Amino acid sequence: MATRQAVQDGWLEAVRWNEAGLVPAIAQDAASGRVLMVAWMNRDALAETVATGRAVYWSRSRGRLWRKGEESGNVQRVREVRLDCDGDVILLQVEQAGGVACHTGRESCFYRVLRDGHWETVEPVLRDPAEMYGGGAS
Repeated sequence: MATRQAVQDGWLEAVRWNEAGLVPAIAQDAASGRVLMVAWMNRDALAETVATGRAVYWSRSRGRLWRKGEESGNVQRVREVRLDCDGDVILLQVEQAGGVACHTGRESCFYRVLRDGHWETVEPVLRDPAEMYGGGAS
């Protein structure tokens, strides 16, 4: 007989994790539909996200779970979690605290547009990264 926890976590089995045990996750503003950012999730990050209603990602650079907003205060409250048709991409519809999702202080990480063969910044900085991280961001 399956344990209660195994039954509760059965939905995680539908996710097609890559060879590193990760799946890309798109954070989309639940109200506007705007794509805010893309990050990675492992099994623990996705399970915690669903359990708490707060976006949690896997930071490849830090090698640990990253609870969005833990340093900056720019928490993402998850309103809905979707899985794509192939089972290999997660879509989080979120409410973005402070209106800033990007570590550069912008609403979205997608603030550059390709124009005439070069990347042009088209979004303003809404919050100084030094305010969010105490020493600036790269």
